[in-house]
Amino acid sequence: MPISPAITILGSRGGWHTDTLLHRCQQRGLSSSVVGWPELGSEILTAGTQFHPRPLEQTTAVLVRGMPSGTLEQVITRMNILGQLNAAGRRVLNQPTALETAIDKYLTIARLASAGLPVPRTAVVQSVGDLRRFAEACGGTAVVKPLFGSNGHGLSLFSATATELPEPLLTTGVALAQEPISHDGWDVRILLVGDEPFAMKRVACPGEWRTNIARGGQPHPFVAPADWIDLARQAATTVGAELAGVDLLPSRDGAVWLLEVNAVPGWQALQSVTSTDIASAVLDLLVAGSV
Repeated sequence: MPISPAITILGSRGGWHTDTLLHRCQQRGLSSSVVGWPELGSEILTAGTQFHPRPLEQTTAVLVRGMPSGTLEQVITRMNILGQLNAAGRRVLNQPTALETAIDKYLTIARLASAGLPVPRTAVVQSVGDLRRFAEACGGTAVVKPLFGSNGHGLSLFSATATELPEPLLTTGVALAQEPISHDGWDVRILLVGDEPFAMKRVACPGEWRTNIARGGQPHPFVAPADWIDLARQAATTVGAELAGVDLLPSRDGAVWLLEVNAVPGWQALQSVTSTDIASAVLDLLVAGSV
């Protein structure tokens, strides 16, 4: 393995995040490459395990960007290879265990609740009957989410009297349902890069209850209270993520709820409302753990 850090970005080529990270690596004189998820390979020899393609074998640190869908076998194999990379002394950010937890919204909420952290009333449902019963118990309406997903895709409100199945239940046969939280049309994303927090307020478009940037939400600068940052840190620790995007929703009654922990967080919108270079902070965290 090379003495100086060699960075591998695991994800899609092109795109704002990858291009920005590669540019920062170039500025620092760091060797860097991009490897796509379908390219991941491993060969087990008597002398030890080798990784493919070549940049992966020579890397000192792997930054995970994006989590593509795949067959069960593909997903398990990819996580196993990441685990073997870590066992072989490569720095992997985030660890496979954190990725596996955070990508599953049900598992994330369950672990946050077990840690005593504030999460909305939540159910995992596999039938429209169960979903209707949960919605009725929540006053007639439930928020429905896909178990795996991001950027607000598949996020909808479901009425107990609805006749059409929500998209996640229709397409995958299982969905996450949560009790709606009365709020003022905004939430907060706290990005934790190790111990360093970055925060923004996401304000929903007029007439829209979803605050996701991909759904038209607008980013605004935000100074998070110390107890909100502490809550985000507890959530990230519970999931096991060093690099985490934690979504907090302040309700109208003054409570603050944990909605999600993202272990492959984006920060393009957040970068637009902060002067600190987040990509550099991410590289600092990655490199510090690889030497």
